Amino acid sequence: MTQLVRPGATIGIIGGGQLGRMMALAAKQMGYRIAVLDPTPDAPCAQVADQTITAAYDDLEAAKRLAEISDVITYEFENIDEETSRQLTEVSDFPQGFHVLGVTQHRLKEKEAIVGLDVPVAPYAAIDTVGDIAFAREKIGFPAVLKTCRGGYDGKGQAVVKNESELNEAAEKLLLQGELVLEAWVPFQCEISVIVTKSRNGETDVFPVAENVQKENILHRSIVPARVSEETEEKAKGLAIRIADGLGAVGTLAVEMFVKEDGEIYVNELAPRPHNSGHYTIEACKTSQFEQHVRAICGLPLGSTTLLSPVVMENILGERLERLLESLGQTKHVNIHLYGKKEAKPKRKMGHVTVLGRHTDACEHKLDTFWTEPTLH
Repeated sequence: MTQLVRPGATIGIIGGGQLGRMMALAAKQMGYRIAVLDPTPDAPCAQVADQTITAAYDDLEAAKRLAEISDVITYEFENIDEETSRQLTEVSDFPQGFHVLGVTQHRLKEKEAIVGLDVPVAPYAAIDTVGDIAFAREKIGFPAVLKTCRGGYDGKGQAVVKNESELNEAAEKLLLQGELVLEAWVPFQCEISVIVTKSRNGETDVFPVAENVQKENILHRSIVPARVSEETEEKAKGLAIRIADGLGAVGTLAVEMFVKEDGEIYVNELAPRPHNSGHYTIEACKTSQFEQHVRAICGLPLGSTTLLSPVVMENILGERLERLLESLGQTKHVNIHLYGKKEAKPKRKMGHVTVLGRHTDACEHKLDTFWTEPTLH
C-alpha cells in the first residue's frame, strides 16, 4: 500500500548541519514545513527551519517533542544515539528506521554486512585490544589504514600506517576511542561514489557516478561524469543498488568505492543520507539528491536523475572562505552555496561551489581560473 506524506506536513530533521539545511530548502520548495533537532543554536538548518529544538541528540524528551510536532522524521547524519532512534521508530513515522543506521554507525559491522551481500571490500581485521594488533598486522600487512569503528569523518579517527612501529603507536592512541579496524591499502586508479535512493514504497533510482578527489582526507572536488568506463559505471551502480536492497535502506544511501587499474571495484564506506559528493546534483541533475530524499521518505514518486550537464563541485573550507568572499565580483560562472556557519575554522566545510560546462575539463579549468585570477574589488 502506498504511503504518502503530503506537502504541508512537517518533516522533522535530526541534525542541523549543512546537509539538513539543503534538505530543508528542497523540502520547503515542495511545500513542506521543517522542524529540526540540534544542540547548536542557530545551526545551518535551524536558520531555515519553521521550528527548532535545541537539545542533545541523546535527549529522549527532546526526541519525543520532535516526534510530536513532525509528520515524518529523517536525519542528516548517521551518528545518532541508538536509544533515541529506537524510540522514534516506536512513536513516530520514521521510515528509515534503525537497522541501516546501526550497521553504518560501526565500520566493522558495515564491512561484514557488505561482504554478506557478496560485494567486495578491502581485506580487514578487527582490533579490540592491544593483544589483537599482531594478528591484524600479519593478516593485513603494510601499508594499511587504521580506523575507529565508531565516529570519525574527513580523516578524523584514522591513520595510514606503513610499518609495525606506526601501527603500534596509532593503535594505542585510537584504542582509547574504542574498537578499531585495520584495512589493507587499496592501490586505486580513482575514488568514486554512487548515490542510490530507495522510496518507502519500494521504488529505486540512482544518480550518475561521481569521481572524487581528496585532499588531506577531505573531499576536494567531485567530477561528473566520472572518468571511468561505461562498464565500470554500470557495475558501480549495480553494487550500490544491491547494497541498498540488501540492507533494506529507505531514503538516500551513498556508497563510496575504490576503482583499481584493472577495473575491479572495492566498496569503502556507506553513508545512509545525502552526501557531500552528491551536491553537484543541485544544479546538474533534473532532481537534486535532497529533493529525491524528501520524495523517498514522503512516498512521492522519485524524480528523474538525468544529468543535464557535465559538472565539477568543489568544497570551500574555512581557510578559503575569505578568498571566495573577496572574489564575488568574478563568480558569474560559479554557483555558490554557503552554509551559514559562524566561524570559519581551517578544514571546516563552510560551503561549496559548482561549475557546469561542455565537459569536465572545461569545468575544472573554470574553477582553477577562478582561484588564480586577481581579486576584484
